[in-house]
Order: sequence, then structure tokens, then C-alpha cells
Amino acid sequence: MSSSRGVWLAWAVQALLVLAVVAGAVWVVHHALEVLRARGVRSGFDFLTEPAGFSISEGWLDFDASQPFWRAFLAGLINTVRAAVPAAIFSVVLGTLIGIGRLAPHVLLRGICTAYVELLRNVPLLVQLLMLAFAMANLLPDPTEPVRLLPGVWLSKGGLSVPWPMVGEGGLHFELPERGDFGVSGGAALSPEYVTIVAGLSFYSAAFVAEIVRAGILSVSQGQVLAGQALGLSPVQQLRIVVLPQALRVIVPSLTNQLLSLTKNSSLAVAVGYPELVSVANTTIGTNGRAFECIAIIMAVYLLLSLLISFGMNRYNARVALRGWR
Repeated sequence: MSSSRGVWLAWAVQALLVLAVVAGAVWVVHHALEVLRARGVRSGFDFLTEPAGFSISEGWLDFDASQPFWRAFLAGLINTVRAAVPAAIFSVVLGTLIGIGRLAPHVLLRGICTAYVELLRNVPLLVQLLMLAFAMANLLPDPTEPVRLLPGVWLSKGGLSVPWPMVGEGGLHFELPERGDFGVSGGAALSPEYVTIVAGLSFYSAAFVAEIVRAGILSVSQGQVLAGQALGLSPVQQLRIVVLPQALRVIVPSLTNQLLSLTKNSSLAVAVGYPELVSVANTTIGTNGRAFECIAIIMAVYLLLSLLISFGMNRYNARVALRGWR
């Protein structure tokens, strides 16, 4: 009975703490708006229902100038997620491979992976994004002469064209981009700005993920590796069956921080012209001058995204943690 009371008391304290934080945030916002009104500055979130007066160049959510501001922010949020999710997947896959490569017995492979990590993580992400944007705009061929990277994958100054699933009379199938006289048609066309931000976030974050993976692998005792060898497992099987499952308890907490950083770094997409949340907010500020309100929306959205990522990764960490550690 006392244990049950202790659990309920802990939940009650946490609930009161959350309510206090929310109430404090509401008071701060209300007080700031009152100060702005007292100084004759138009304030409040009523502008969210007004027509935006500007359009958004790309995204999954259709948006035009006649639609309200709240829909513009929603389109910006979707564009943020649209860039952050694939960048997170690519960075984890690439970073895992590079982290394993840093521990490879082959000197050349280990040197290449080490050089990648040291170069990418020591150059600011903004500089890398600007360099990628310059390369996309000046070093790639014209859209009429695209480079074929893979079957059905074309790259040019116009962006990246990739196969895309389509639903037709015969069911689900992939539409392959095809090169024509005036460029590539078919499939999904990804804009240069989108390719720049996804590639930049992926390459940059992969350097940190590689170090996280390397540290996790090194945390597994050599005795576990020797046990795998005694069972006749190949090096790949030792890594997949013995080492990586145990290394996850070290990898996942640090990886959570890196995914949070990646999501927040997506705000730098404004520097390369990709219309994500911060870009929409900047345009809105230039339209109606509601700087405080727009910044408050950005803060609230990124806080919500960070909490969702932390919740999901913490649930996963609880599954991979060793029994008895909690």
C-alpha cells in the first residue's frame, strides 16, 4: 500500500510541476503581449487566421497566398519534418558504417573514415551548407544534361530525380524518371534546396554518429568478442550478434542527443532557401511585424519536436537496456 502511495505521490508532484511550468510560460507570453500593446505595438496571435499574402515554393502541403498564416506555419513544420526525418535515417546508417570502419583492421579504410570524421565535425554546418549550395548551383550540369547516379536516379542543377511509388490500375508501382530532350520527367523531383539541406545534415551528423557508434563498440569487453570467436562466429556475425546489441546501451542515449541536435540544426535551411519553419516565420515577420509571436511559435514547435524525439528514443532505450540497470 505504501509503495502505491509513493507512486501516486510521485506522479502528483510531476503533474504539479508540469502545470507550474505551463502556467509560467502562459504568464510570460501574456505579460509580453500586454507590454507590447501598452507601447502601441500591435500584438497577439489573431493574425494566424488572416490571409498570409505569400506562397511557399515546395512541400507536401499545398499552400497559396490566400490561405491563413496558421496553414503557412503548418506547411513549414511539415517541410522541417520532411527534411529532418530522411537526414536522421541517412546519418544513422552512414555514421554506423563509418564508426565500424574506424575500427577496421585495414589501415586505408580506417584512415579514410578517420579523415571524414575529423573534417566534417570540425567545419561549421552553415559553412558546409553554403558550400553544398554553391556546388549544386555551379558545379553540376544543366537540367538538360543530368548525371545518372543509379538506374532511375538523376542529378543536375535542377535537383535530384528519384523513383516514386504510384498507385495505378495495376496496383502499386514505381514510376522511374526518364531523361528527355528538355530534362528529366517522371518520378519525384527534389529541389536543389531540399537536396542541400538533407545532404548537409546527413553528412555532418554522420560524423558525430560515427564517434558514438565507435565508443559504443569499444565499451563492449574483449571477452565478449573472444566468446563469439570461440563459438565459431565470423567477424560480421560477432559484430551483429554479440557486439552491437550490447553496445546499444551506450549508443542510444548519446544518439538521442545527436538526433535532437540534427532536428534543431534543420533551422539552418533558411540559409539555402528551403522553406521550412524558420523561413516561414521570417517571411511572416516581414509581412506583419509580429516578431515576438513568430519566435514564440518557433520555440514551441521545436520544443514539441524535441520532446517527441526524446520520448520515442527513451522508450527504445528502455527496451535495449540491460535488465537490472534501471
